[in-house]
Amino acid sequence: MSFDQLVPAPDLAAKGRSPFPGESAEYRRARQALLREEIEFRRQMTRLVEQRRSLPDGPVIEKDYRFRDADSKEVGLLELFGDRQALVTYFWMFGLERARPCPMCTNWLGAVNGNAADIKQRVALKILGRSPVARQLAFAEERGWRDLDFVETVGDDYARDLGLINADGSENPALCVFKRDGKTVRLFWSSEMTMDMADPGQDPRDAPDIASLWSILDLTPDGRGTDWYPKLSY
Repeated sequence: MSFDQLVPAPDLAAKGRSPFPGESAEYRRARQALLREEIEFRRQMTRLVEQRRSLPDGPVIEKDYRFRDADSKEVGLLELFGDRQALVTYFWMFGLERARPCPMCTNWLGAVNGNAADIKQRVALKILGRSPVARQLAFAEERGWRDLDFVETVGDDYARDLGLINADGSENPALCVFKRDGKTVRLFWSSEMTMDMADPGQDPRDAPDIASLWSILDLTPDGRGTDWYPKLSY
């Protein structure tokens, strides 16, 4: 997108209109000011996406990480691509030491499941876990997930190399995107916003926030709050 030819955000914001009658002049001024910021934020997001897509080649994945698919077949990272050129992976917190998976991972995967059939038209999408696929699938069936492809990490090399296993044995999640270069696999992008990068009073999160839960709550008067997290059941 050519940013130097864009209509100024205030000019676009001036076109904003409430769908309901009776708003005060104060509300309209504040909403129009917010609309200007929303337009600028949209444009900044577009710049960010274009910058991400313009990343130079990432490192070649030299280690032969092994995985086990739903057919109990052991495969390498390249084979997880299928016939796609890009591979989106999410490592979720559901190792054998956990009786139940992480509620936040579960919440995120539930939203992704609703889009997985469409996502897989463009890229490969694999959910990685340290539990056997059968155990992951049993939980998926419980949740009504039909379109996610689960894969077991064979051994802990992948998780340990990505820093996903803590000293106390607990796990961290990871979102990584790989691309294929012939028969070579390269890292394209991975989330690098770690706990120590969180702003004061906030949890660490990516930009944009990939969890639809938080994105929707951010639209509401009280927002996402500071002391509430999703549960596996209510």
